[in-house]
Amino acid sequence: MSDAAARVAELRDSLQLQPHVEGGYYRRFHPPKGADGDTGVRHAMSAIHYLLEQGQFSSWHRVDAEEAWHFVEGEPLELLIYNPVCNRLERHCLGPLTGDHRPVAVVPAGAWQAARPLGQYALMTCLVAPGFKYEGFELLAESDPLAGHLAGLAPEIGF
Repeated sequence: MSDAAARVAELRDSLQLQPHVEGGYYRRFHPPKGADGDTGVRHAMSAIHYLLEQGQFSSWHRVDAEEAWHFVEGEPLELLIYNPVCNRLERHCLGPLTGDHRPVAVVPAGAWQAARPLGQYALMTCLVAPGFKYEGFELLAESDPLAGHLAGLAPEIGF
């Protein structure tokens, strides 16, 4: 097992990560599970650990709140943000603060986003404000006409 593969296994175990519907692995750590007492309260912020391994990607999706991606460790990650209003695709390279890498990028509420690691793995912390609610999440279906457009702009991101 390579050093990177061993580190990924260690992270998945120590952070108790589970498969994410959009790809990769995650675990919500804020607010803790059951913190709202099932009252449906929307917290001011929510946070997850998010891990992508080489060959994985975060499928195109959007949320109804702002999302800040913070690089934690591994190799750089490419975050793609598509704004349908102005038909513009932005590419952000998240990693240690060097050259064109930045440790943080913010996705505006309602913008489409996708991501992929540019190396063996990338561990991120994702903060959503106001807090994530599944009702405000949309995963882009491959059959959606927008999917074909995005596949032309960013063929490296699958569905």
